Amino acid sequence: MPEIGSIYRHYKNHQYYQVIAVGKHSETLEDLVVYKALYESSSFPFGQIWCRPLKMWQENINGIPRFEKVKCDNI
Repeated sequence: MPEIGSIYRHYKNHQYYQVIAVGKHSETLEDLVVYKALYESSSFPFGQIWCRPLKMWQENINGIPRFEKVKCDNI
């Protein structure tokens, strides 16, 4: 389970995100991870909020975790 307040690095873009909450989809009751980007891009501002299914958050891609928890001093 993602730890609220913790920082995670995405396997593909190597950017950092902070978990805000784990909630439920209002229609399907699927578990969702609510998190914010700790960077900005030309497409969105710093702190952009995202939601992703928990199952997807926790999956491995080619043996690598999609999101890996990091220590804050790694940022």
